[in-house]
Amino acid sequence: MCRNIRTLFNFEPPATELEIRDAALQFVRKLSGFNVPSKANEAAFERAVEQVAASTRELIAALHTTATPKNREEEAAKARERSAARFGSPRGGERQ
Repeated sequence: MCRNIRTLFNFEPPATELEIRDAALQFVRKLSGFNVPSKANEAAFERAVEQVAASTRELIAALHTTATPKNREEEAAKARERSAARFGSPRGGERQ
């Protein structure tokens, strides 16, 4: 679950609200153990997601670096290369 959380700081363009919320949702899912909360827990779950997202926005705004911003497409290509090296390159969706 948490392996889907991506680094959000120091990218050009900056992280979007959707990316921040998605990361917060994954974090709360991991902590709570719920992929989808029950009706009884839904309000607490959503409140936690919003609080984590707000903290994330605050953190990103407060961080400083002298490193040049990373390019999203380049980082995605590197991740695909690492995945192909680790798990093998897919062959056009064919199964062996």
